[in-house]
Amino acid sequence: MILHGRGISRGIGKGPLLIGPDPISFLSGVDPETGIIVEPGHPLEGKDITGTVLAFEYGKGSTVGSYILYALSRNGHAPAAIINQEAETIIAVGAIMGKIPMIDRIGTPLTSLPAGKEALVDGSTGTLTIT
Repeated sequence: MILHGRGISRGIGKGPLLIGPDPISFLSGVDPETGIIVEPGHPLEGKDITGTVLAFEYGKGSTVGSYILYALSRNGHAPAAIINQEAETIIAVGAIMGKIPMIDRIGTPLTSLPAGKEALVDGSTGTLTIT
C-alpha cells in the first residue's frame, strides 16, 4: 500500500507503525532520555517511540517540544519517521532540527493504518509505503 501526502521533513525512515489516536505533547509527555511516552493517561503511555514510524494527529503544548524532538534524535531515541494528520509548527520544526523524516495529509485517518506493520516514510516525496 502506498499513500501520498505532503513532505514536511526530508529523508527516509523505516520502522513499525505506532499509532496514537490523540495529540502528543513532547514537553513533559515524552522522556528525551528513553523515548518512552510518559504523559499520564495518554493511550500510548509507557510505549517506546524509538525507531518507530510514529503516527499521531498533531502535536500539542509548548514550543520546547521542538527541542525535545531534537534531543530524542541526539540521544538515539527518536522515531524513525513521523506522520501527522495535519502538521503544526512545533512538530515540524522539531522533525527538521532532529532530521526525522515527516509527512502529513495522507488522505486517510491515521487510526485506519495497520499498527505494527513495517512502514517506510519518504519525507522528500511525501509518500508512505506499508508492507
